[in-house]
Amino acid sequence: MTHVTTLTPLADLPFTLASLREAYAGGTYQPRQIIAECYRRLRALDDPGIFIHLMDEAEAINLAESLGAYNPEQPLWGMPFAVKDNIDVAGMPTTAACAAFEYAPAEDAHVVACLRAAGAMPIGKTNLDQFATGLVGVRSPFPHPRNAVDPDIVPGGSSSGSAVAVAHGLVPFSLGTDTAGSGRVPAALNNLVGLKPTLGAISNRGVVPACRSLDCLSIFALNIDDAMAVLNVANNYDAADAYARPLTLPTSSAPLPNPVVGVPDAASLRFFDDALQAEAFAATLAQLKAEGATIERIDFTPFYQVADLLYHGAWIAERTLVIDDLLTSTPQAVHPVTRQIIEPGQSLTAMDAFKGLYQLQALRKTCQDILKRFDYLCVPSIPTFYTTADLEADPIGPNNRLGTYTNFVNLLDLCALTVPCPSRSDGRPGSVTFIGTQGKDSQLAAEGQRLEAWGKVSPGNTGWPYQSGPAAPATAANDELVLAVCGAHMSGLPLNHELTSRGGRFIERTETAPNYKLFALAGGPPYRPGMVRQETDGVAVSLELWALPKTAVGDFMAGIPAPLGIGTVVLSDQRQVKGFMCEAAGLNGAEDISKLGSWRVFLQSA
Repeated sequence: MTHVTTLTPLADLPFTLASLREAYAGGTYQPRQIIAECYRRLRALDDPGIFIHLMDEAEAINLAESLGAYNPEQPLWGMPFAVKDNIDVAGMPTTAACAAFEYAPAEDAHVVACLRAAGAMPIGKTNLDQFATGLVGVRSPFPHPRNAVDPDIVPGGSSSGSAVAVAHGLVPFSLGTDTAGSGRVPAALNNLVGLKPTLGAISNRGVVPACRSLDCLSIFALNIDDAMAVLNVANNYDAADAYARPLTLPTSSAPLPNPVVGVPDAASLRFFDDALQAEAFAATLAQLKAEGATIERIDFTPFYQVADLLYHGAWIAERTLVIDDLLTSTPQAVHPVTRQIIEPGQSLTAMDAFKGLYQLQALRKTCQDILKRFDYLCVPSIPTFYTTADLEADPIGPNNRLGTYTNFVNLLDLCALTVPCPSRSDGRPGSVTFIGTQGKDSQLAAEGQRLEAWGKVSPGNTGWPYQSGPAAPATAANDELVLAVCGAHMSGLPLNHELTSRGGRFIERTETAPNYKLFALAGGPPYRPGMVRQETDGVAVSLELWALPKTAVGDFMAGIPAPLGIGTVVLSDQRQVKGFMCEAAGLNGAEDISKLGSWRVFLQSA
């Protein structure tokens, strides 16, 4: 990890949360200097399309100075950030990229208020595809932002300005929204992390709706650590938002030791003749497999059928509802492509709405049955790249294709994380997106951090070295019991479901102190080991630690057959945890496999 020192020139300072925290803690720089550097970088970049409204620099410096002395208790103290211009910031106009729609909000959106309370500083409102309708980032009456990596490529939308601001290192993070992929497609196109949380985990109060029932705040950052730090602050239940959920997401998880990953099969993969994109995706899957993942190919047709409902069904009417008055009174104020997409919603009926809901419910059940088989899905973030010239020739087709792997996610109430991967052979950014069921946000982050550490991608177009810590170690909560398992209850083995079905969470792989012997017990299936404490001639035994809800411990223990039981296990670092032990009387007919030190090794050698 790169560390900031007093010798780091301000112009070279990486604007990541870790770098800025270190600079503040060491007294190297103050927030007012960081704000001044934000504005200097923006002037040097000379891209007028990033911000629709930018706070006056002197006002932003006053805001920084109002923070007072460094306060490490505020997790985002002194962090500047940008806000998509369909999210309210008090003192700044909200336009949703439509001047005729502009209004002056009386207060911050709930999410902005949460970030301010954590010490963060909003500096401006960023450009977007008008009314958050589009995945290309060029459907704006204002100059659209240039892609940070290659100005010939579209910047991606609808959260175009938010992504580009982070990709150039102007701010460490930004807020976007994501209904069909607007927090993931721009991340992929600009070489960034794009986090689309579980629906309702972040309040949408103070956000101009696109499809209110599907909308989600999203986060752009230079690494996963930073994105999760922002989510941990923003995940603050808002009872005033009818669509918010009281979801307390785990702040960290450990990567799964042997995840089962679903990916589109060969017939389902869509790259639109982009061979380099296909090669990049295959290389990432090979890396996941090398790290222990089981890759299973699935027919992705049901997910594509869900995606088709978003722009070819009743959900268009949700978008129409937001600006129906404007379409009726002043249609010329709406971007022509935006109007072409949204106006058909005026002719949809209540019967169309119910027809769409019935179709979605049937498809949702099919997709849920598929999702149950996997820890998460891995898909290409985008199927291919499009240039601004491509969009001038065809404003609709390329946009639709960019949403190939994103449009279905919110309709199915899933969370997603876009992770930068090594560049393609032509230099364009590589990327995949992990998709999980609701509440798996931190688990996806842990899986993504493992991929991040492999790729070591310099984020955005900053030129800064990869900077992220390892996946944060998972620990048991106060209402959980740490349990050591050394046999059939380990991940991927026949009895693991007895833990997972009771809410058990994998924490880590480790081993005992060298004071145990391991035996293959007689009988089975399932075949089981027995671990016995041995004061002399013992070995270290490989095991896994799992966190099991204390409310489930009694039921779990009731199912443990003799000669096994739960005792105290001493680990190699001298921690003591509860774990499976074997009574000496149960060793009749057992095979001593201590020299192998591992039940998995024994199974592989049997």
